[in-house]
Amino acid sequence: MDALWTRFAVHFDPVTRTAGAALLGSVLTQVLTPWQPELCSDILGFLLLPVIFGAAPRDVANRFPRASPLPLGNPQTNNSLVSRPAPPLLLWVVAFGVAVFCIFKIENGTVDFLPVLTPLLLLTQKYLGPEDRTSARSDTSVLSLLAASLWGTTLVAAFTVVSFASWDSLSGWGSRQYALSAIPVVSLLVVYLALIPKCEKASRFLPIFDIQDTARSLTWRVVSILGLAVGGEVGLFGLPSITLVTLPLSLVKALTWYFTIQTARQYSWLSATVIGTFGTMSTLDPFIQSSGTQALSHVVASVLALGQLIYVLPKQARTKSALWTFCFVSLLPYLSNILAIRIAQSSFLHLREHPIQGLIHDARADFEALLQKQSTTYSAAHDEYRRRYGVEPPPGFKAWYEFARSHDSPIIDEFDTIYRGISPFWKLSGQQVLEIMTVARNDPNSELWLCTFSGLAARADCNHQWRTFDRHVPLLFDTLLGELRGVLPDVKFLVNHLDEPRVLIPPGSREQPGPDNVFNITDLSRQRAWDILTKFCPSQDNRRDLSTSHTIEASDDLFITNASSAKDLCQHPEYSDMHGFHISSTSFRLIEGLVPVLSTGSPSTMGDILYPSPAYIESEFQYVEANDVDWDQKRNNLYWAGSTTGGFAVDGQWRNHHRQRFVALAQNLQGRQHQYLSEQADDGVVRSSFLDGRLYDVGFTRIFQCGRRQCREQRAYFGRRPWAAADQALGSRLAFDLDGNGISGRYYKLLASRSALLKQTLLREWHDERLAAWVHYVPVSQSLTDLPELVRYLASTPAGRQAARQVADQGRDWFARAFRREDLAIYAYRLLLELARLQDPRRLAGRVDIEE
Repeated sequence: MDALWTRFAVHFDPVTRTAGAALLGSVLTQVLTPWQPELCSDILGFLLLPVIFGAAPRDVANRFPRASPLPLGNPQTNNSLVSRPAPPLLLWVVAFGVAVFCIFKIENGTVDFLPVLTPLLLLTQKYLGPEDRTSARSDTSVLSLLAASLWGTTLVAAFTVVSFASWDSLSGWGSRQYALSAIPVVSLLVVYLALIPKCEKASRFLPIFDIQDTARSLTWRVVSILGLAVGGEVGLFGLPSITLVTLPLSLVKALTWYFTIQTARQYSWLSATVIGTFGTMSTLDPFIQSSGTQALSHVVASVLALGQLIYVLPKQARTKSALWTFCFVSLLPYLSNILAIRIAQSSFLHLREHPIQGLIHDARADFEALLQKQSTTYSAAHDEYRRRYGVEPPPGFKAWYEFARSHDSPIIDEFDTIYRGISPFWKLSGQQVLEIMTVARNDPNSELWLCTFSGLAARADCNHQWRTFDRHVPLLFDTLLGELRGVLPDVKFLVNHLDEPRVLIPPGSREQPGPDNVFNITDLSRQRAWDILTKFCPSQDNRRDLSTSHTIEASDDLFITNASSAKDLCQHPEYSDMHGFHISSTSFRLIEGLVPVLSTGSPSTMGDILYPSPAYIESEFQYVEANDVDWDQKRNNLYWAGSTTGGFAVDGQWRNHHRQRFVALAQNLQGRQHQYLSEQADDGVVRSSFLDGRLYDVGFTRIFQCGRRQCREQRAYFGRRPWAAADQALGSRLAFDLDGNGISGRYYKLLASRSALLKQTLLREWHDERLAAWVHYVPVSQSLTDLPELVRYLASTPAGRQAARQVADQGRDWFARAFRREDLAIYAYRLLLELARLQDPRRLAGRVDIEE
């Protein structure tokens, strides 16, 4: 080992060795840092730093002479520069700046604007540095302009920042996260200015001290400040996680800081910024980049940072050109990514018809057959109602039919969703229903609105015990039914204010329960709810199956073949750890009992009565054709951007929440084995950890609904992206949609667009019967095992792109026919007729008909 080190020392001068060690350490720090923030490794690293300073030969890098001083260089090369004893207050200022930088880097995973430090240092040197610049380098090569000139370094910094954040991020620079990302840069700038040598004239702004002389006193100050951040959960960040990688990472960090400081002290403090920039840019994974241009820009940015470092080192260091070998740190992964994409494109090909083509064809045939069966006369509609439900239609049904036919509704008979929601309450009398609604509304824990719809005025009025914002529920009914004055009866109904569903109906409820003991309310917010949601599953076998989903049979079980059964919690116990609502809901106030509550969505085991979400008529969620683009101009990828709603993260289970699982897969953060269909495999399936990041543009724009530690963990784990415009998804051919805390308000906008909609959900909505999987949208399983093959086929093959366009066109055309305001009004009209019959005081318990 000694002989090897001696040979290395002989062939490489001290300049190359010191700078090379700093570069290597910067790369290793990025590679070794786990996704869990390691604040503890920073503290241990700073404790090791003075030990390393004491053990290493003093001024080891100074053994190599330099012909002329460099900007922001060694104070010992210019007699006009002085070093003064470090004032204690200044040491605390520097320590605070270092601690702030470390904390922000841990909090955000990286520092977006770190490259900006290079031109800032040159700018401050211009006004605070030595006035005599005659000895500075005078060459005008491209590299010198990019490394030593103010405009050149500014250009490189701007390119690097944009490359790191992507062009789409420019829209978010005014947001809070980008404003906060400037804080660590300013803090580090203060630190560098305190360490940069200055002339007598300029030194009055900020005294200079040598970091090697003050290493021990400075580091204990830094450790003291960082220690305040690990004082427990009541502190700023909570207790740090200590893993097997903590100690080696601490040592790597300490050595990296040491060699970076030595390089900066002896040659130029510009080297510290470009070393940090190189470490960040060169280790960005090209496999998870959403575009080849962005991946290439990362390579270019790392090469520019490396070139800047090589330039600021002394010309006399003949072997410094060996540092160019660090280009391979970013270049090799980039080239391997290109090769992997090409291999995948040739490996996952189908010479025969892809199963998705068969699914689309069969689903289309089934849906057209369903439309052909819709009643075309009132007599047929009346008979179909009796055939389906075994009872007479509610009063006013004929007027409803005429209203639906006059508005060219393509759906007349498919309203089983209303039947499933209303029928459990027939065991109550109409008077009991009214009494129960009053009791439930007055319960302080119910969080329910009681609405009254006036048939004469065709207006709704809603009230809550203490809330004032009604989430546009009256506006919805006024907008949909406002023209039907004097047509509808007076109706009262309870509306769920929360995103999550509310009602669980026990089987075998008493035949005539009283209003005082008919229900219980339990606050299950931030608690596991799966066992409660599925505790009545055995009784589901005896319930009448009214599913009119468009069943599709296929030989390949990788894809969803029945959208209704795919949502059935009782059939899928594996869903217990796949959805945030099941793991830790945000605001789940469970009502267990016979309480008729209107909600916008609910899982298969719950008994909420479904109605159209008011979000679907709000301007924020409206489709604007002018904001859409033609199919040929759309990006050929899958797009989704949003927040971490869907559950409240209170422990490590956030990794299993549905949105987090989706983003982790799309960014390929887990390195899991994905399934692709291929004729080259014996069983027709290729399992590979490869995921083409070019086909995914997915990320979180906001991380919240989590404890302090869990929010910090998620910010470190997921690739951050700025706020995105609501219509940005329309720029991609494939648009993804999934549940949040409740239903997704953007569903209709995506369905109406020219993009193909990929939908993952466990929540039933009012429109389920009029939407067909593989016709109007592409269903995605909760496990997401089908997603890689879906995206690969639909985005990267000619036949798949044609299939995606077909789904996009069919969904768009059907939306224009069956999701107009008139169609929502037709559903709301029929729902109120059923509610009016249910609560009619003349109706007896267990009876559907009304006694005259």
